[in-house]
Amino acid sequence: MGCAASAPARQGRLAGMNQDAVETFDSKNLRIKLVLLGDSGVGKSCIVLQFVRGQFDPSSKVTVGASFLSQTVALKDSTTVKFEIWDTAGQERYASLAPLYYRGASAAVVVYDITSPDSFQKAQFWVKELQKHGSPGIVMALVGNKADLEESREVASEDSQAYAESNGMFFIETSAKLATNVNLLFEEIGQRLPRGQPTQKP
Repeated sequence: MGCAASAPARQGRLAGMNQDAVETFDSKNLRIKLVLLGDSGVGKSCIVLQFVRGQFDPSSKVTVGASFLSQTVALKDSTTVKFEIWDTAGQERYASLAPLYYRGASAAVVVYDITSPDSFQKAQFWVKELQKHGSPGIVMALVGNKADLEESREVASEDSQAYAESNGMFFIETSAKLATNVNLLFEEIGQRLPRGQPTQKP
């Protein structure tokens, strides 16, 4: 996994939970499978590690296949959401494995690098794949990462916003390095999840 770190997860509102800590879920206690998709090097693993452990590792290694982490968020409406996060590899040779990870997912985060138009094109490919083969009603987010590199931007936020709106997604820009909007991304996903019935265990 890229952005690997060995320090323990932070305590408090965003602290991780043991896999078996909660067995019963209702409309106020959701457990969902979330998958991250995007080109290699866009910072998917860095976003996850910043969210789960509050850490950024500039010497991160490329993810091989996929990696798994979990994290629980308490929302403003008293709902708790346990995210079971599958961080997929971005290299082309692993693309055929992606359906194994996004099948049954309740949410998907499609990430691109704001300095790389090619990665934005790849993000659009993943959006189409999710629309064809993803779960009905999947909550999708389009994420422009590396917002701290504004001086090197090559993908206009207006274009990304328009694309997201036309495809029923929400759009946000993040900086995994500075932790900008990382927690907000997952909180927004949590708020958009359907309520009123138990979330199916993935």
